Amino acid sequence: MKKLLLMIALMFGSFAFVQAQEAESKTLSPDTNLYENEDGEMVETTKPIFNFEKETHDFGELEEGPRYDHEFKFTNVGKEPLIITGVKASCGCTTPEWPKEPVMPGEEASIKVIYNTKGRLNKFNKAITITSNSITPTKRLYIKGNVFKGKNDQPVKEAQPMIKKVDGQ
Repeated sequence: MKKLLLMIALMFGSFAFVQAQEAESKTLSPDTNLYENEDGEMVETTKPIFNFEKETHDFGELEEGPRYDHEFKFTNVGKEPLIITGVKASCGCTTPEWPKEPVMPGEEASIKVIYNTKGRLNKFNKAITITSNSITPTKRLYIKGNVFKGKNDQPVKEAQPMIKKVDGQ
């Protein structure tokens, strides 16, 4: 009797295990990706998905005057072409450049950000907002750093008098 109950329990356990494996393998279509949304839920999607190497860049200490740039590299890990419709910086001191052509699935691209330090001393933290057809239609990148007054290596031109003396006067 014990052997019979043990056999039934083993058969039921094996059946349940096989059913769970089959259900798991059927849930994800090969034409979709799983994406974790803001609520922590896994969502099945075919939409494009940004996968940035990093979303914040710290320039560190920068000398005031020149322009500095950084490229935020990303891959479209979605199943559809990624189309960036716009990129805006939080102020006029930052200029973004982005691909105007669709980024195909699996393809890499970058968004270049140029920061102008002229006349902008002290710490900065700027946001760059991307709009696209991605599963996250609005995405933010950040640049930060600290601008210090550099050495003035330009010779200072002495002021010239506005009126020149004429001989004898």
